[in-house]
Amino acid sequence: MSRFIDRGAVGAAWVGLGMAVTIGVSFLLVIPIEFLVVPSALFGGMMIGYYANARSDRRGGPWGRVIANALFAGLVTGLTLAAMYLAVKGLFFVADDGYRDASSGGRLACETGPDCVYQRYLAIGRGPAFEAAGITDLESFTRFYWGDQLSTAGAFLALSLGGSLIGGFMYGATNRRKPEDDEAVSSA
Repeated sequence: MSRFIDRGAVGAAWVGLGMAVTIGVSFLLVIPIEFLVVPSALFGGMMIGYYANARSDRRGGPWGRVIANALFAGLVTGLTLAAMYLAVKGLFFVADDGYRDASSGGRLACETGPDCVYQRYLAIGRGPAFEAAGITDLESFTRFYWGDQLSTAGAFLALSLGGSLIGGFMYGATNRRKPEDDEAVSSA
């Protein structure tokens, strides 16, 4: 047991790291369904917050340690998910070569990397909205793009932390019996 968190919470944080990598690979790379990352961050945080305390056998409190365990595991999970998201977005940002299916109009005429990403956004009709927001060249687009990605990564971190807090409260509320109560019951 450390000064602030239990050893079980550290183990749970490693589980959360693996869970976040799995979510990231599954919904960002293999089958890119980004909107599923939002509920996954929230519910994954809830599970890891609960699990951090179950693994630490934190029955009966204290509440401060229950919440610290949950938040630590949720922080590791959320940071990993945010890092996975940014890594995948970075990979596609620098490696986009303008390929599109023939049914979508064929390959874009662009320079590999940010220019192709920008041209892709323009090709799907975002040009007027970009101009209204002051995004008129590759440099302003790049600032906008990464600002948007960092905001989304921050939301994933916040959802994971919020979920872990909920999970910690759920654990604390449903496991109020102290370990010595179990010993008294089993010896009777």
